[in-house]
Amino acid sequence: MKVAIDGPAGCGKSTIARMIADNLGFLYINSGNIYRAVAYLSLREHVSWRDASSMIALMQRHRFDYLPDGSVLVDGDALLRELRSSEVDAIVSQVSAIPEIRREVNLIIRQIADAKNVVSEGRDITTVVFPDAELKIYLDASTQVRAERRYHEKVTELKDHLSIEDIKNNIEMRDKLDKEKPVGALKIAQDAEYLDTSDLTIAQVYEKVYKILMARIAHGRK
Repeated sequence: MKVAIDGPAGCGKSTIARMIADNLGFLYINSGNIYRAVAYLSLREHVSWRDASSMIALMQRHRFDYLPDGSVLVDGDALLRELRSSEVDAIVSQVSAIPEIRREVNLIIRQIADAKNVVSEGRDITTVVFPDAELKIYLDASTQVRAERRYHEKVTELKDHLSIEDIKNNIEMRDKLDKEKPVGALKIAQDAEYLDTSDLTIAQVYEKVYKILMARIAHGRK
């Protein structure tokens, strides 16, 4: 079974996807980590991310897989901490915006998910990567709420001491870029379940998503 969760930055899709996967024994896939692994490889092997054909050749030289803890396996080696380096941060957005790379990453995600129960999240998971997913969820929240959530995350992590207003401005900019991408733009799939999480706790969001999923599974067994 494929469960696909879309939504803008800070809406809680990563947290909810992990909770669902952990509690049901599904494989959790964060599409962003695959792009980070590709960016990491381009740095490690000195391949310019601006050269699309060289990047595709780079990706096709390696085997990718995914572990439940969010690690990306590249030729059997687990990458996790490496994916969050400042060097990867600096180029991953540009890497993920290249249409040829997006198409190749989508193939990788589908290969990893083949014949597995999967919960996958990203910004085009329901519309492009898994358009035939048995359950599609679109999580949303106001920009103010999403900024506050990100602010509290960063305070907890003791990094990036930005104001809520700075974070809100960044989220609004990312929303605009995500919705205007020529390939893989953030959209609400016509058959997705839409949930506004602005006034909900994580536990309440999980309960709603879990109930929808259980109803979908029960319906499929009839």
